[in-house]
Amino acid sequence: MDRNLLVRALGAVLLSGVTAVSALGASPAVAAPLYPLPDPDPFYAAPGDIAEKSPGEILETRTMPPLPIFPGTTVTLVKFRSANSRGLPIAATSTVLTPQWRVPDGPLLSYQHIINGLGARCAVSRVLYTPDPTLQVREAAALNAVLARGWSVALPDHLGPTFAYGAARLGGQITLDGIRAARAAGLGLSGSRIAMAGYSGGGMATAWAAALAPHYAPELEIAGAATGGVPMNLVRMLEAVNTTPHPAFGLVMAAGIGLEREYPDSFPISDSMNTRGLAARGTVANGCTNEILAAGAGHNVAEYATSMSLVSDAEARAVVEQNSLELFDGVPNIPIFEWHSASDPLIPVDSIVRTNRRYCDAGVPVQAELTISPEHLSAAVLGVPAVLTWLEGRFRGDRAPSNC
Repeated sequence: MDRNLLVRALGAVLLSGVTAVSALGASPAVAAPLYPLPDPDPFYAAPGDIAEKSPGEILETRTMPPLPIFPGTTVTLVKFRSANSRGLPIAATSTVLTPQWRVPDGPLLSYQHIINGLGARCAVSRVLYTPDPTLQVREAAALNAVLARGWSVALPDHLGPTFAYGAARLGGQITLDGIRAARAAGLGLSGSRIAMAGYSGGGMATAWAAALAPHYAPELEIAGAATGGVPMNLVRMLEAVNTTPHPAFGLVMAAGIGLEREYPDSFPISDSMNTRGLAARGTVANGCTNEILAAGAGHNVAEYATSMSLVSDAEARAVVEQNSLELFDGVPNIPIFEWHSASDPLIPVDSIVRTNRRYCDAGVPVQAELTISPEHLSAAVLGVPAVLTWLEGRFRGDRAPSNC
């Protein structure tokens, strides 16, 4: 499998609310990964002794200004120790929302928001306070419904400090460490019952957290995870990707850049870009959804690559496989609610079905639901009522339903 195809697949994976993707290509140019500018706020920086800390250990907390979109809610920014895909320590952050009417040790929902971005200002903790209405949190209405129930919510910046867009396994680890930190932050959550939820890219971080938890965070007693629209197999997705111009090509390029940041030795996509491609990379290196889409709109792989045919590359393929949940041999030890569109044009539904079946065969209670939506984004909204009902049952301690 050539690296050109692999990058196309990865770009397809994390599109949120976009219906199709194109491709990124290859060239003999030599270029190092382009990392995002560091956040100017020193709060986000990793301390010098981070290697001495344990996963999920709190590094710093900060009480944030109230948010009008979440009335009656205290906002706390928590910085904690996590690990990247190579096991090296990183500083990660999560925004914890605690409603004033909650009870001590009331439910805690870790909600993995969709993040399409490569720069510091794309983090959920930043987007919450942006003056730009086009960057506002999309799921505010659903989160308010959660807060109204007295549940606290943790919103991790699950792409990590280098904004490794496309690195799904990393998102799972940060999610679990964020839960550890939220419970230890002195917010009255140390004994809280825990659940997780997320859709699309956020669903992928949630699903990976559920699968990794038995070994990565075995001490966490998680009541269940609701995962929607999850790209379960990145390798399979390359079959549906073509090289024609597409308005969402910028997100394809962003995924390639993000994976290179997380796997600089195994996925050196910058070496495969021509001069025009490297210039486009520089344009989006710190961009969020709108800038990334604008920069890539109508472009395609041929414009950014000097070669369309590369030899098979085992290391690049391994990166894709390592971030494909269908190919991961671990299974969750908690109930799963899974929902998606029956005819989702973005993700291969059969990979979801096979993953659900594997979990069922392992004894995992899986409640799988199809929405009436014919596409990816609206399925997220249509699934909210059923997700909330299912989560309520997990927090009550009811027996988890299953349609395995």
